[in-house]
Amino acid sequence: MAQVSVKIPTPLRSFAGGAATIPVEGATVGEVLRRMTATHSGLGRHLFTPEGKLRSFVAVYRNDEDIRYLERDATPVKDGDVVSIVPAIAGGGEVDLRAANPLVVTERSVAARARTRSLSKDETLRYSRHLLLSEVGVEGQKKLRDAKVLIVGAGGLGSPTALYLAAVGVGKIGLVDFDRVEVSNLQRQILYTTADVGHAKVDVARDRLQAMNPGVQVIAHSEPLTSTNAMDVLRGYDIVIDGTDNFATRYLVNDACVLLGKPNVYGSIYRFEGQASVFDARSGPCYRCLYPEPPPPGLVPSCAEAGVLGVLPGIVGVIQATEAIKIILGAGEPLVGRLLLFDALAMSFRELALRKNPDCDLCGPHATQRGLIDYQEFCGVPAVGTPRAPSDVPEVSAEKLAEELNSAEPPFLLDVREPEEWEIAHLPGAHLIPRLELPDRLNEVTGARLVVVYCKSGERSSAATKLLLGLGFSGVRNLRGGIDAWAKQVDPSMLRY
Repeated sequence: MAQVSVKIPTPLRSFAGGAATIPVEGATVGEVLRRMTATHSGLGRHLFTPEGKLRSFVAVYRNDEDIRYLERDATPVKDGDVVSIVPAIAGGGEVDLRAANPLVVTERSVAARARTRSLSKDETLRYSRHLLLSEVGVEGQKKLRDAKVLIVGAGGLGSPTALYLAAVGVGKIGLVDFDRVEVSNLQRQILYTTADVGHAKVDVARDRLQAMNPGVQVIAHSEPLTSTNAMDVLRGYDIVIDGTDNFATRYLVNDACVLLGKPNVYGSIYRFEGQASVFDARSGPCYRCLYPEPPPPGLVPSCAEAGVLGVLPGIVGVIQATEAIKIILGAGEPLVGRLLLFDALAMSFRELALRKNPDCDLCGPHATQRGLIDYQEFCGVPAVGTPRAPSDVPEVSAEKLAEELNSAEPPFLLDVREPEEWEIAHLPGAHLIPRLELPDRLNEVTGARLVVVYCKSGERSSAATKLLLGLGFSGVRNLRGGIDAWAKQVDPSMLRY
């Protein structure tokens, strides 16, 4: 048997004793993974379906090759091989960028506009350091000035991306976001200050970017991107940058870019790790080639649930800005057909090869999807901006729970958040079992007649409540609104995050 190393991504390390790398023996990738999950059972639920098949929202690589294009889980391994697990966070032919530049249409359209007007005296002075670069020069700077780039999401990734694109002189920048600035944004969203709290992000961002560079036009799209408006919004831009924080919008952006023939500059972040790529279906893979389906709702925590190192979106966002600039200039080799992985703790970059999936429902030769779909339904999440739907699990309000805790028979409090969240604040007498560990720790709940499950906002605890009820537990309810509701309605002195 071969001795190989299995790279464990941050989202799954809690099921591997915190290990980033696990040495395992085996003859094939499948054998390696099954031997590993025999020791770390929690990993098995995330890698395999109940039928024993690898899940579609987790990509597995042998060295830098996706095993879907080798022999799948029968792919042989040898001593020294590295097996990488790459889950979706918030894959035929090889792509030869020098032989067939997938960005030629965009490049020509930008170049055609760039011939219309020479640089002004102010532009020449402002961009003088660019003009000294042979890869940019006067003609390249004119391309930047006449380019149109849409940034979907004006948060952690969108902030550094927008700042640098405005600084280098991208002439038209569109920003799509309908959120308002919150105090918790300021740790990483560098477009905003304390004085901006409560204001619409796109309005603040527009004013700040235009103050930094008056020659840049910033268009604020202060509405959610949906299947109804996405094609109209994206159509007016050359390049789309994905700075989203949810799977529904990520698949929407990908699909609209494929249908419109536009490059999609992708970035995602999780705790200390980031990913970046350029998806361009004209001669490379799209996001669906890598992840045909999203993970189940709640399986992959958001930044609000899992946390993120403040500088991480800056690093990934600047990579996205760099890729957009390269595409506009027609310089270098964009990340088409390549997935760049960054680990801040190890300060390391890795690159994995991506292939166009011949069976992709969207961009493959036999594609069946010809338009946009209902992405909330596809991802199993409620539509943006819709009223909260009635819960399909029993619930209790914060005020009612406060009364019950003072009764003769108080309920068993089950906190399904992460230990770091518990340290910030928790309800007195609560029992901590992180939601993803719950299936392996059911014995700690057995025997409780009444159980109230809570998390930060009520979403993770709703899933945990449903799990317990499905396993035969009775008297289980979800705390509506989570510990946030408790802090607002019962104990205003409780710390919020």
